[in-house]
Amino acid sequence: MKMQVTEIAKAVQADNAEQAWPDVNVTGVAFDSRQLTAGELFIPLIGTNDGHDFIQSAIDHGAVATLWASDHVDSAPADLPVILVPDTLKALQQLGRYYLQKINPKVVAVTGSNGKTTTKDMIASVLSTQFNVTKTHANFNNQIGVPITLLSMEPNTEVVVVEMGMDHFGELDFLSQLVQPDVAVITMIGEAHIEFFGTRDKIADAKMEIVHGLKEDGTFIFNGDEPLLQDRSATVEQRKRTFGLDATNTLAGSDVQTSRASTSFKTNLWPDETVTIPMMGAYNVNNALAALLVGDTFHIRPAAAKKAIASFVPTENRTEWLTGSDGEAILSDVYNSNPTAAKRVLAAFSAVPTNGKRIAVLGDMLELGDQADGLHASLATELDPSLIQSVYLNGSHMVALAQALADKYPETAVHYYPTAGQPQLIADLKQAISADDEVLLKGSHGIHLENVLAALEA
Repeated sequence: MKMQVTEIAKAVQADNAEQAWPDVNVTGVAFDSRQLTAGELFIPLIGTNDGHDFIQSAIDHGAVATLWASDHVDSAPADLPVILVPDTLKALQQLGRYYLQKINPKVVAVTGSNGKTTTKDMIASVLSTQFNVTKTHANFNNQIGVPITLLSMEPNTEVVVVEMGMDHFGELDFLSQLVQPDVAVITMIGEAHIEFFGTRDKIADAKMEIVHGLKEDGTFIFNGDEPLLQDRSATVEQRKRTFGLDATNTLAGSDVQTSRASTSFKTNLWPDETVTIPMMGAYNVNNALAALLVGDTFHIRPAAAKKAIASFVPTENRTEWLTGSDGEAILSDVYNSNPTAAKRVLAAFSAVPTNGKRIAVLGDMLELGDQADGLHASLATELDPSLIQSVYLNGSHMVALAQALADKYPETAVHYYPTAGQPQLIADLKQAISADDEVLLKGSHGIHLENVLAALEA
C-alpha cells in the first residue's frame, strides 16, 4: 500500500477532508500500536480497550497519520495528521474497499467450517505460479482482518485470496459485499459455532452468504459431496463448479493414500497424474481439490498446480507429529477441536501404519451448546477397537463418548477422567505407552491437552 494522507481522507470521506494536508506518504495500516512500523496509518479501534488511548505508542513506533473518531476530537494529537471519521472501524472497511477498487485484482473468497486456512494457502500457492498474489495473513478473516488484508496488497497484485470467517448470520454477507469476489469457495459444512446456529442447515445458510457479493460473471466453487450445499446452490445463478470424492463432481478425487508426512491422490481431470500434499490426512484432499479447481478456473497449467500443491507451506498446521520420551509417535492437535475436525483426524490417525498400539486421547470440544453431549457421543463412529486399541477421555462432555463406546470397546480399553482428573490421566497414559505406539492428542484449547503433550515429551 502507498497512499498520501490527502487521498486517504477523501477515500473515507473524513469529516475534515477539506483541510490542507501535509505531503505525507502512508505505506501501510495497523490497529495494534505495538505492531505498527514506521510510515503506517494508525487505526484506533474501540473494543475491550479504546485504541485512541494508545496513540502515543503508535507515534513512538513511527505512525505518520491516524484515523480518529470525531467524538474523541478533544484528545486528538496535535503533532500528527488526524483524519476525523464518525467510526474508525467503518472507515477502515471503507478504505479497504477503496484500495481494492484502485488496485482492481481478481478476488478469491474462501470460507468453510474447517479447512479454510489450509485451502486459502493452497489456492495462493497454485495461483502464484502465474500471478502476483496477496493472501490473508494468518487468520485475519473477520470484519477487521479482511480490510487489513486488502490494504496489505502491493500495487502489482493481480489476485487477492481472502479468507472469511463467521460465527453469526450477516457476517459473511457483509464481507462478501465488501470484496465482491470473482470466485467464492466453500470448503465444507461442519458443526463449528453450532451453539450460535442450532443446526447444520442454518450453518449452511450462513456460509452461503459468501455468494451475496459474487460478481455476475463470477464462479461459485463448493464441496459437491455436501447435500446442504447442493440444495442451496440451486439459487445461485453464477457459474458453479464442484469438488469432492464423488465421481459426479467437476473435480473428483480418488485413490487416496496417506502416511504420517503426506497424502496422495488422483483426479478425474488429470487421471494420469498423482497429486501429493505435504500433509497427513485424507481430509486434506478436499482442500487440495478446491485449490486445484480454483487454479483450473484461472487456467493454471496442471503440472504447475500439482507442483505448487506439493510444495505449499501452510500458515498453520497445528496437527503435527512429535516424538515422546519413550520413543512413541505423538500426533498433536491440542489447540482446537470440533466434531467434524475430530472425526477427520481420527480417520486419518487410524489409517497411518504402526508396529505398536494406537491410542487416542480426546478432550472436550467446547462451544457446542445444548448439543454438546450428543456431538461428543457421535465420535464413536470413528473409533474402531481393531484400529485404535485404547481411548483416554478428558472433560465433562467426554463422559457421553465413554458411554457410547461401552458396547464397542472392552471396559479396560476406555479410560474416562473428569476435567480435573488430567494428572491421573497423564500418569495412567505414561504407564501404558511403549516405544512403537502412536498417540493422538485432540481437544479444544480450554481442556489443556498441551499439559499431556508436555508430560509425554518430558
